[in-house]
Amino acid sequence: MEDEHTAWFRNAKFGMFIHWGPYSLASVEASWPIMQPGGWNISEAEYRALPQRFNPVHYDPDHFIDLARTAGQQYMVFTTKHHDGFCMFDSSYTDYKITNTPYKKDIVKQLSDACARRSMPLGFYYSPPDLHHPGFRDITKLAKDNWNGQPERPEWSSYLDYMRLQLTELLTRYGDVKVIWFDGLNHQGKYDGQRFLDLIHKLQPPTLVNDRIGLTADYVTPEQFIPKAIPTKDVRMRGADASIQGEFRQGVPSATDFQLWETCMTINETWAYNAHDTKFKSAQELVRGLVEVTSRGGNFLLNVGPQPDGIIQPEFQERLRAIGEWMTVNGESIYGTTFGPIQGETGYRTTSKRNEIFVHVFDWPSGPLQISGIKPKVLSARLLANNQPLTFQQTEAGVQMTLPSQAPGKHVNVIAIRTL
Repeated sequence: MEDEHTAWFRNAKFGMFIHWGPYSLASVEASWPIMQPGGWNISEAEYRALPQRFNPVHYDPDHFIDLARTAGQQYMVFTTKHHDGFCMFDSSYTDYKITNTPYKKDIVKQLSDACARRSMPLGFYYSPPDLHHPGFRDITKLAKDNWNGQPERPEWSSYLDYMRLQLTELLTRYGDVKVIWFDGLNHQGKYDGQRFLDLIHKLQPPTLVNDRIGLTADYVTPEQFIPKAIPTKDVRMRGADASIQGEFRQGVPSATDFQLWETCMTINETWAYNAHDTKFKSAQELVRGLVEVTSRGGNFLLNVGPQPDGIIQPEFQERLRAIGEWMTVNGESIYGTTFGPIQGETGYRTTSKRNEIFVHVFDWPSGPLQISGIKPKVLSARLLANNQPLTFQQTEAGVQMTLPSQAPGKHVNVIAIRTL
């Protein structure tokens, strides 16, 4: 049953994305400096030589897990291979990998072992594009000339076989894999996605698969944006290019029409570590982003790009800790919830769980808060920030809440409404 298959994911709501590789040494984005070279101040040859210097001596998988737990994140997705083709795991089918760097050790193995020990669900990002493999493209040319791959070449089948071998490694050597997170870029149909979906389901039937290999699979993945309405199955968000097919319907869909989804987003403006990118989102922006996503039934996969030494930078840590402080007080309004019964309001958002509706107040009103659209009889209401009971009146027009003159908490204040 689909609900049982995806239950852990729907309940988790908040995860940590980790983009990390030798590219962190150069403070450039992962892979894009060789795909679209303008403005990165690094040549393809220099980029490809970065593994020779990659030695994250302070890498400790527990550092990542500790921070995720502190933030209230319930799962992790780690980049095992980005588009450049460099593997952060000890693949038997390439020399372009972490065990051929000065570091020498298998980073993915260490992380998967730590996650298993500490019961942290772990998923693997795996890039179908691979600019290093001669089956994917003619590697005698610069990557900027053919980075979308060349499926018309006879060598293409050898590349799909390579993908099969590597995915088999990831799904048989590294314990339970909760997610395979593909990132297929353009023209994803060329990867024969059903073949790989079947492989994943054969090797680890519970593993969830995202929508970036030419198939919708289990969930869709808007990137760096939050849909303005609840996604339904007639709307397709087309993976990495973040374009949308179909029109969002306003209001609340039926459970059968709802499309499972997850927004992935950065804390600054780059996925990889970049010492020059100081455009950090505030803790309030990130908390509100989490609320926006959850109020429409989605998951929020928030990215960190570790430094070259393996430490997550202080600015990221500070924001994740602030989200965690908010979640400690308000987590019951996020975990295990689904989209709320009231959509489209400007001053507040709603989530729901069993007989509770959670009203996330963005704009604290100067007088009573009027909430329209709650149909069941309201039994009680309280502020999560201080557990203060609230007085209310319910009429056919809705529920009117009497609130304190000042908001008691930071970022977003939540009212828990218990209904009959």
